[in-house]
Amino acid sequence: MKRITILGATGSIGTQTLEVIRREREKFHLVAVSANNSCKKIIGIINEFNPSYAVLSNEKAYEEVRDYCVNNNLKTKILLGMEGLNTISTLPEVDVVVTSVVGMIGLVPTLKAIEAGKDIALANKETLVVAGKLVISEAEKYNVKILPVDSEHSAIFQCLQGNKREDVRELLLTASGGPFRGRKREELLQVTVEEALKHPRWDMGKKISIDSATLMNKGLEVIEAHWLFDVDYDNIKVVVHPQSVIHSMVEYKDGSVVAQLGSTDMKLPIQYALNYPDREEAIVAKLDFYDMENLTFEKPDLETFKPLKLAYKAGKIGGTMPAILNAANEAAVELFLSKRIKFLDIGNILEECMSRFEVIDNYSLEDILNIDKEVKQYVINKFGVDR
Repeated sequence: MKRITILGATGSIGTQTLEVIRREREKFHLVAVSANNSCKKIIGIINEFNPSYAVLSNEKAYEEVRDYCVNNNLKTKILLGMEGLNTISTLPEVDVVVTSVVGMIGLVPTLKAIEAGKDIALANKETLVVAGKLVISEAEKYNVKILPVDSEHSAIFQCLQGNKREDVRELLLTASGGPFRGRKREELLQVTVEEALKHPRWDMGKKISIDSATLMNKGLEVIEAHWLFDVDYDNIKVVVHPQSVIHSMVEYKDGSVVAQLGSTDMKLPIQYALNYPDREEAIVAKLDFYDMENLTFEKPDLETFKPLKLAYKAGKIGGTMPAILNAANEAAVELFLSKRIKFLDIGNILEECMSRFEVIDNYSLEDILNIDKEVKQYVINKFGVDR
């Protein structure tokens, strides 16, 4: 039986991870969970799964859940904040840490889990984007497996099984194109938050939905793929595939292209990561080839969707540039969601921050954390005022 910690148990990936565990209770035991401030959801998880630990980042939520457990004589220990996240990421009894929190908050607990020898089921893109060199180095040092949960990276991971890495010519990351596929810049000048959140294929959290609308999500995945699979950026291509049936592909040097297809359901890559190297009976809908719509493919529009272009540039520059890009994006998305900037401002803010901040080539964890804070503060101070 594998013993699991889920960082971010109440979000989209965390909720679906719980469903996988629920369907395979004989294989998995949920030891610990975390959330930001979702009291009701965490209490529901505690009542159903009886984890040993639960962490809340919000102090008021922490007190509410703690009091609930005390009043109902529940044994789950309630912890607070980053210290709590680090604790549940390094528990001796845990085998796998699922990192499904969104944003930079996932970096430190993931590194702590790696240092403690825990395998990582990685759904937090930012961890490898901002500190890929550091994270991969630590994983190799402690002989830890990093198992991708993103549908695209899981697809590539599956397509690589049984083949030699030196035979790989290109990675082909598929993208749905988001809600604004096919539109030009002038058509995006007045798009609303509500429109940007309406993803045509996937049900995701707000931040990831906006990243998908700008194609920044795909940019983050390009950088992540570089670190996960040790492939040069010039050999990682994005292919817009609006049907989202092919989740990604690998082209080999002999011209063969191996693709992974499946239902548009995140439970599939989650189940694969948790059970790796084994496969279990499907808990997602079977793909029906007789009832499938036509599969189409397009080049991404890098001029309209500037963040994807900037992500390639940041990855090739290396050092702390991807951390600068990511921090600027996190701050800009927050401003857009609060309706303080316009949709196209996101890409412009990223570009400005990339030209403004100095790059450190050989960085430390402290460097990354400081840069993240500095860039976000700059964006909020300059663009976070009513205009």
